[in-house]
Amino acid sequence: MFNREINMRLYIIASLLFGLKIYVVYRFLFNITIENPLQEIILFINPFVSAFFVFALSIWMNERRQLKFIKYIALIGTIVIYFNLVFYRNFTDFITIPVLFQGSNAADLGGSILGLVEIGDILLFADVFIIWILANKFGNHITVAYGKKTKLFALTLSIGFLLGNYVLAEIERPQLLQRTFDREYLVKNIGIFNYHIYDAVLHSKSKAQRVFADGNELAEITEYMEEETTIEGESDLFGIAEDKNVIFLSLESIQSFVINNTVNGEEVTPFLNDLIDNSYYFDNFYHQTEQGKTSDSEFLVENSLYPLSRGAVYFTHASNDYNSLPEILGENGYTSSVLHANNKSFWNRDVMYDNIGYDEFYDIASYEVNDENSVGWGLKDKDFFKQSMKYLQGMEQPFYSKFITLTNHYPFDLGEEDASIEPYNSNSKTLNQFFPTVRYTDEAVRDFFEDLKESGLYEDSIIVLMGDHYGISDFHNKAMSQYLDKDEITDFDQIQLQRVPFFVHIPGHEGETISKISGQIDVKPTLLHLMGIESENDLTFGTNLFLEERKDFIALRNGSFITNDYVYTKNQCFDRESGELIDSTNELVGEGESSVCQPMKEKVEKELDYSDQIVYGDLFRFYDFE
Repeated sequence: MFNREINMRLYIIASLLFGLKIYVVYRFLFNITIENPLQEIILFINPFVSAFFVFALSIWMNERRQLKFIKYIALIGTIVIYFNLVFYRNFTDFITIPVLFQGSNAADLGGSILGLVEIGDILLFADVFIIWILANKFGNHITVAYGKKTKLFALTLSIGFLLGNYVLAEIERPQLLQRTFDREYLVKNIGIFNYHIYDAVLHSKSKAQRVFADGNELAEITEYMEEETTIEGESDLFGIAEDKNVIFLSLESIQSFVINNTVNGEEVTPFLNDLIDNSYYFDNFYHQTEQGKTSDSEFLVENSLYPLSRGAVYFTHASNDYNSLPEILGENGYTSSVLHANNKSFWNRDVMYDNIGYDEFYDIASYEVNDENSVGWGLKDKDFFKQSMKYLQGMEQPFYSKFITLTNHYPFDLGEEDASIEPYNSNSKTLNQFFPTVRYTDEAVRDFFEDLKESGLYEDSIIVLMGDHYGISDFHNKAMSQYLDKDEITDFDQIQLQRVPFFVHIPGHEGETISKISGQIDVKPTLLHLMGIESENDLTFGTNLFLEERKDFIALRNGSFITNDYVYTKNQCFDRESGELIDSTNELVGEGESSVCQPMKEKVEKELDYSDQIVYGDLFRFYDFE
């Protein structure tokens, strides 16, 4: 089959097989958008370029080591791709090094990971089997000792291919490597393996940033905050919650599209729908989380700083100095606690909570959990709230207590005995199961309100409810378009789906629906306002939502943003009211013109960068908040 006359060496075979596989994964398993022919060309060539560079290194070895190197590189590379694919199916994102350091979370994922594994995934290893068979059976025919000139030629050629790939990528997207918040663009243009190398460089750089920070960076940042995010004044609600308890419900994975909506003719959230009538409800409120998901939403609420674009602050910077909400409340006579029936180390909460001033953390050890009262990620929400009441009633008042629910967590498992509505019927099991678990959480919250009233705590408290992040990623857009009765889910629609419910329920107040654009970054200054706490030296990127004025944009962590007039995402600028595409910063708008979103885009990037500087440099250690 093979002989010395056939100039088809194993490293070339491996490069072609591996490159083709990666392209198929890019094109058909990852949901990577292609906007023009050049992007398609780059997406096609980058897996072959990367594969040739790595496998061509084998020719610097003797024949026996060549075989071993190629076999194991093919296997390791496939494992890296597969881990990214499984991660992508849940988060529509790519793994970063900080996420790998969160590996302690994996022990708690259980069925979530299994739900992301598909039987057809075995085909991803087909080229590995072929390479191993060829190496074992025909190894001495498809490897050879190469001369120095051949080695140098192959090295030069592979480097030339990489440079050519990068030049094309820079033509397609100038300053590509500055777009660290857009991992899809990096993978699309330089390939997933080069992206991982770049990510490692960024990780090393971020670690060094704290060492070299000296606090001088804060002057520019505080000036920006004073000019752009500090809104003076008081509303009629200032101090309405003074000396009252604040009960904060973080509702796992609940998005706004289920509010006042139905499935199979049944209301999805009947209690939350009714709660709108006597609450301050924000219907254009966006989650701003990234890879840290629930922990990111906590970080936003507690600090009014943005989470990181890579990893979770709760893991990577849990020992930083912050001026967090529980610390400020503690200084004003409040006790604080978190109630969450999960392991205390998940998301490194035990370390972070202690650092930012929470007095108590009631984790899974505080609850009675068994097979009957648990599902999916743990204790069912109804049992969670029921068992939590004894802790709530025993707290010194006034208190600030945060509840984090679990049942409406991917993979949205729920037994028939707990499901009061039927699943949806689409090609997405994830979306189908989402609605019964949302309804279950809605019922659990209803029961909790009743328990608060019976306990006597209701009248002396305000209750804040917030969705923590999306539950349905754009991996399920086909099913979502069916549910929302749309031809397709556009990039504009995808941004609108990042809205999550936000309620401020004050017993005795009628409330109103407030449609101003808002986000999780605004929660901290809003709560302090309601509690009558003036924190003049606080540094935040959010603004109080009960003032008429506010900052003129909401930034998502991936660089997308929403203003009163526009929605910007993936280099496209949409009219916020109609959803129509106005222009794209990816193309020339016209002679001497630029996108109408460009000025705001620069402002958003500046704000995200300032927040990153604070976290990476641990800059608050240089600031006196007294």
